[in-house]
Amino acid sequence: MTRRLVLASTSAYRAELLRRLTAAFEQRAPQVDESAGAGETPRALAVRLAETKARAVAAHCVDALVIGSDQTAELNGAVLGKPGDAAAAQAQLQHSSGREVLFHTAWCLLDTRDGRLQRGCDLTRVRFRSLDAAEIARYVEREQPLDCAGSFKSEGLGIALFERIESEDPTALIGLPLIALTHALRICGLPLP
Repeated sequence: MTRRLVLASTSAYRAELLRRLTAAFEQRAPQVDESAGAGETPRALAVRLAETKARAVAAHCVDALVIGSDQTAELNGAVLGKPGDAAAAQAQLQHSSGREVLFHTAWCLLDTRDGRLQRGCDLTRVRFRSLDAAEIARYVEREQPLDCAGSFKSEGLGIALFERIESEDPTALIGLPLIALTHALRICGLPLP
């Protein structure tokens, strides 16, 4: 019998990725405070939030595999959040121009049947090209990356902003590391090819 699968996220990007593995899942909003703790590193924040989201949703699920995920973008040790508006996105991209930005994409799989918890965090290094103000403005206007950490969508036009991407899992940069997640789901008995 196939297990109930729940994505603890309302992210369209994460849902689209999970659909590569299966269409049989539900999405639930985790309702958690995403603020960083004092002195919390960007990686630690992503890992904590992925688990917190999974646990928040799992508290309302019986006999389910609950997936939590979170991503932080880091430039020079500071978190780059979701810009929210075009001006903030342009400023964020200008600040990232010619630099390396680290993306920490954490995942957590919680089995509500036995409480087993699996988790991990993928590190993706993105080297931005040197970008001028006109390129940045055109990109933000066309792509509208206002809900994306780092102000870009690598699965879209954002790929044109980079010199290179280094990662163990290309899906991590979009928001859910499917290679690691697939392994964890198999451990829990979910039949995947």
